[in-house]
Amino acid sequence: MCGLLCGTTHVVLLNTLLGCFTLPVIRLCSTQLSAKDQSCMFLFLNMDHRMLVLLLMLLSRKVMCQQEEVCSKSVINSCTDCIRSGPYCAWCQQLNFTKAGEQESVRCDTQAQLMERGCKKEEIISPANNVTIIKEDPLSVSFDNQEPVQMSPQKINLKLRPGLPTTFRISFRRVEGYPVDLYYLMDLSNSMKDDLENVKELGRDLFAALKKITEHAQIGFGAFVDKTVLPYTNTNKEKLQRPCDESDQYCQAAFGYRHVLSMTAKENEFKKKVADQFISGNLDSPEGSLDAMMQAAVCGNKIGWRNSSTRLIVLTTDAGFHMAGDGKLAGILEPNDQQCHMENNLYTKSNEMDYPSVGQLATELEKNNIQPIFAVTKNVEDVYKELSKMIPKSEVGVLSSDSKNVVQLIETAYNSLSSKVTVTHDNLPDNVRVVYTPICKYAGPAGDKNGVCDNVHVAQTISFDVTVTADSCMEDTFFTIRPLGIKDTLTVTLSTKCECQCKDPNDKMHQLCTNRGSIVCGICSCMESFIGQNCECSIGNKDEQSLRASCQRNNGTECEGRGDCVCGRCQCHSTNQGGRYRGDFCECDDEHCENYQNKLCGGNGKCDCGTCKCNAGYEGSACQCKASREGCLTKGNTVCNGRGRCICNRCDCKEGYQRPQCLICLGCPDPCQTKLDCIECLGFGSGPFGKICDTNCRNITYDMVDNFAISGKECHQKDSEGCWITFKLNQLVGEDNYEAEILKQRDCPEPPSVIPIIAGSIAGVAVIGIVLLMLIKMLIYMKDLKEFRKFENEKKKSKWAEVRQFIIQTIKTQPT
Repeated sequence: MCGLLCGTTHVVLLNTLLGCFTLPVIRLCSTQLSAKDQSCMFLFLNMDHRMLVLLLMLLSRKVMCQQEEVCSKSVINSCTDCIRSGPYCAWCQQLNFTKAGEQESVRCDTQAQLMERGCKKEEIISPANNVTIIKEDPLSVSFDNQEPVQMSPQKINLKLRPGLPTTFRISFRRVEGYPVDLYYLMDLSNSMKDDLENVKELGRDLFAALKKITEHAQIGFGAFVDKTVLPYTNTNKEKLQRPCDESDQYCQAAFGYRHVLSMTAKENEFKKKVADQFISGNLDSPEGSLDAMMQAAVCGNKIGWRNSSTRLIVLTTDAGFHMAGDGKLAGILEPNDQQCHMENNLYTKSNEMDYPSVGQLATELEKNNIQPIFAVTKNVEDVYKELSKMIPKSEVGVLSSDSKNVVQLIETAYNSLSSKVTVTHDNLPDNVRVVYTPICKYAGPAGDKNGVCDNVHVAQTISFDVTVTADSCMEDTFFTIRPLGIKDTLTVTLSTKCECQCKDPNDKMHQLCTNRGSIVCGICSCMESFIGQNCECSIGNKDEQSLRASCQRNNGTECEGRGDCVCGRCQCHSTNQGGRYRGDFCECDDEHCENYQNKLCGGNGKCDCGTCKCNAGYEGSACQCKASREGCLTKGNTVCNGRGRCICNRCDCKEGYQRPQCLICLGCPDPCQTKLDCIECLGFGSGPFGKICDTNCRNITYDMVDNFAISGKECHQKDSEGCWITFKLNQLVGEDNYEAEILKQRDCPEPPSVIPIIAGSIAGVAVIGIVLLMLIKMLIYMKDLKEFRKFENEKKKSKWAEVRQFIIQTIKTQPT
């Protein structure tokens, strides 16, 4: 269903129903709806009968869209509590409105319910929303060198009931001939050399294009490259002065951002300043675009932005951009402070402050009503389209390789920006909700962030319905509503109505209050030492808190919320069916028992404090069954095998046992394990229960047998003496009753032979010792053999040395 949207005080009709029919519509709806209905009726003419049937099915039975009024009460002790508990809660201040035993909280309900209970309309307190227009200057038709008005009204005061929405309408009309300030921000890195030469010839075309839009146009010029520090720029002294290629005759020193020309309407001045510009250079591909845009946005006085103008920044580049955090590569850790730092037209903090984040830039552009146009080359188009998504009121256009199409690109982008009107808000307080519903031919969807109208022509009037809801109490707060890129604003001052303005009798001691208190919004405000609905209880020296504590069960709610604490005792209220609550704490009533076939206790019993007491012959939680045990009887004529109760002719088994007759217990422990100690003590007089067998094993009857004769589970378990016992268990009626048959003969393994074990151990130790000794002896022998061989070798060497010495001596003594 896409054709109808119903607001609180206005109705917006979309012209398309289910995307295929255009319907003429007459809106039959007042701008101030009654608090009871808040409904909107539509009359559709020339409608196909099938569509009419569909619409009637989707709308209410009275062909209305209605918002149901509900008062969700919690703890209500006063008129103020009532008003704050919900937007449709009203308070009856009529005297004697409550009946005997009723709480004063019954005074709080919807207006319709209170009137139905007998409260006069003039005695009902229900604050309504108030919308007061403080300033509403008419929309301007054309620009006449004065401050034009493009949005109306300008100031509104709202006094709202918390949770109750209110709607007002704002109108917008773009003034014909509204001034335009265009700041041409150009990338002068070396790759833009050809583009700069073409831009120097574009002055006449730029001014001509702007003159088509308005007679009051101005142009400024700025340039940027990047921070002049490593790794962005070569910091060699010669390279800083001449960062371009050696073949470039004209090159200016490296710089971050330079403001070249303030806003001017003189074409010759623009051409002269641009003609004086030359290419510079840097190292990496991304440029300092965001640095330059931030300074152009926040240095308004130096740029020359006019107060009443459409402000445009045209960024031309063929590269991406650095953003917050990139400065850390150069050791720049100080975040961007979003302030103006320009001296002699240069950005002086370029090398000291990090690049701005996209969020910071978007905030400042929006704050200063500046709309950027990104004129970029094809290779970075996708990058700047993603950037444009994060900056409201921005456009992206693709430059030709030499920027010759920049004028056409600017003209197209401006038309796109100016024809799209986006209304949003600033400084919205917490717990305040705003919904915008555009009313125009090309309207966007209703939304809580903004409202959008597209294809809006100059001098065309459009409207937005603004629905405001305050979710809590607040005093004199405000927020602003404005169209993006336009200076006009609407200031909305907001306060809430959270207190009751009751017309109370002037009597300080009223007769209704037993002359012990005054009337406040229909109920008694008792003087000190007196309490009660009519100040009838004197508490004397007692503490009121201790009296009230005696009306609370387990420190819970006073009288369970079903009565009044009067002099320390509960006086119970009436129930909705006309009976009364009862009990010391009003904890009981005879109306809230289980129903069966829409009858309390099935019509076969009485309700007693929430529990059914069944008549003779009936049973069940709602007395829904005739008393019978046929379906619960077993073959042994027992009821549920003694392991459950028979309720409604069906076994309600104890935990673990399974229906229908509680015979099998899937979740119970294995009886072979749990009864082993009893079987051992009964059959063989041993085990943990040997001396107390009669006491602990009374629920087992047993026989010692050679062969089994009963059916049941056969068990084979090892007892405390290590013998295997074989027995059978059969569960009898009840939870822990068994009969058992135990085989007389246990399977006990023969005890081990000690002497062979000891002899074998000794022999083993002896063998191991001998082997170790032989191994040690062998190691010693091998070592000695090695030493002996070494000795022999050394001895041989010694004899050879003596022979050699003798030969030498002999030769010396022979005559020559």
